[in-house]
Amino acid sequence: MNLTLHHYWRSSCSWRVRWALELKKVPYQSVPVNILAGEHQTGAYKALNPSGQLPTLVVDGRLFSESLAIIDWLDEIVPEPALYPSHALDKMFVKQLALKIVAGTQPLQNPSLLKLFSNDEAERKKHAQHFIGNGLAVYESLLDRGQPGQFSFGDQITVADLCLVPQVYNALRFSVDMSKLPRITKIYEACLKTSACDRAAPHMWGQALLPTH
Repeated sequence: MNLTLHHYWRSSCSWRVRWALELKKVPYQSVPVNILAGEHQTGAYKALNPSGQLPTLVVDGRLFSESLAIIDWLDEIVPEPALYPSHALDKMFVKQLALKIVAGTQPLQNPSLLKLFSNDEAERKKHAQHFIGNGLAVYESLLDRGQPGQFSFGDQITVADLCLVPQVYNALRFSVDMSKLPRITKIYEACLKTSACDRAAPHMWGQALLPTH
């Protein structure tokens, strides 16, 4: 199986997929796409992914996008370590957490959307803080309904963590007040200490994907 990942170093969706690939120990070829230079909006890239979004995974010549779909596929073909609990209700709980980030938080703070609110950078930051803060507050409250542990559900990393950690990274970039999110903060710190998360994190990819001028 030949995998090629088109991704951006600081993209939340890209980080999720890189992390899943690291956890599953699946080798892949990396192709950087420079968002700041507009490479994701070129005809060449949109031929791969009509949405112009990242990441795009090429599997034996077939093209796929949407990070959660890619992660779920990886979890099917490489069952260990599992990214979902085995019990159906627990699996639904974990997917609920993941979707709270993937569908209910991260899209609302994307630069493309923030530009619609205002041309002023301070106003954009304010909007980002609002949406990220609200989304993470809901996530924090939902954790009370799950299984205690060092990660979002117990002591094994799940797809919920893969979605949460990049969002917390963005929260810190936008100076979101994390003082009322102690459990999320602990999960974030615990995940960053794991080798797979670290290898997938932006600091490992930024130098290779810096904007060219």
